[in-house]
Amino acid sequence: MNFDVFNGDADGICALIQLRLDQPLAAQLITGIKRDIQLLDKFTVSSGDHITVLDVSLQQNSGRVNEFLNRGAHIFYVDHHQSGDIPEHPHLKALINTDSTICTSLLVNQYLNCKYPLWAITAAFGDNLNHSAEQLAATQNLNLTQLETLENLGIYINYNSYGSCIADLHFAPDKLFLEMAGFQSPFDFINGNPNIFTQLQHGYHEDMANAQSINPEYQSAAVAVYILPDSIWARRVNGVFGNFLANLYPNRAHAVITHNQGNDYQVSIRAPLANKTGADELCSAFPTGGGRKAAAGINHLPGDQLAIFIEKFEAFYSRVAGTM
Repeated sequence: MNFDVFNGDADGICALIQLRLDQPLAAQLITGIKRDIQLLDKFTVSSGDHITVLDVSLQQNSGRVNEFLNRGAHIFYVDHHQSGDIPEHPHLKALINTDSTICTSLLVNQYLNCKYPLWAITAAFGDNLNHSAEQLAATQNLNLTQLETLENLGIYINYNSYGSCIADLHFAPDKLFLEMAGFQSPFDFINGNPNIFTQLQHGYHEDMANAQSINPEYQSAAVAVYILPDSIWARRVNGVFGNFLANLYPNRAHAVITHNQGNDYQVSIRAPLANKTGADELCSAFPTGGGRKAAAGINHLPGDQLAIFIEKFEAFYSRVAGTM
């Protein structure tokens, strides 16, 4: 049996689109909201099964990876998050690069020798890797309108992945993938499914307008912390609002905090674009925290730890600013 396991954001979806355009394969889709990274816990395997894992931290799933390998499964793993120790096994092929300028779709683009670069460009924009997206776009003879369209699509797909549960999203990630899969380019998808693009566009702009009306809870030269209200729109927009702030103030780190069910918070961190480092390190110091150097998060921050988090956030990025 075949399993396609992928993060529900733009990077995970666009990575799988590229792979399946090149290598069509019937597979069971395993995905979820962006923060649902324990995806390998959702299924079991047998000897001879083939598993593709895209844009999901190996470090967070190492136990299941080893278990699956011991059962005789074959795994193709592509990612740009913290990996920890990568198992050495003849049934594991891992393409992992944690450089802050790379994402999973760019790795897949390299692996496929640039067969579907427009999907990789879309994903890079969605992951707020604008410079990397523009570098690849420069090889494709795109005009400014086309480039802006890819940027917007990447942002909208990424926006759709945020929420506390699938019900918060406009489209379930597996359903969105199925709507997009098979189109040779993002432009073909937009022309073929204009209603999906329009719904995501309207939702994004409405939610962002709400977010931009919120004042920071804490602000300094090094960081800014925003606490959004306990509402569905806030849970949908927290990641892309962080990207927006990072682009607006590239020398400052940002934390966007939303309410979880119960008395705790979800934290989304963006390192300064001028020095994309440390977000994974800072978040990993908290239980349920992790991510990558430029962008990371904490899934469950207890309510009584909020002040401690802000203090550590300020201290960490004040040190980073002092070394720039």
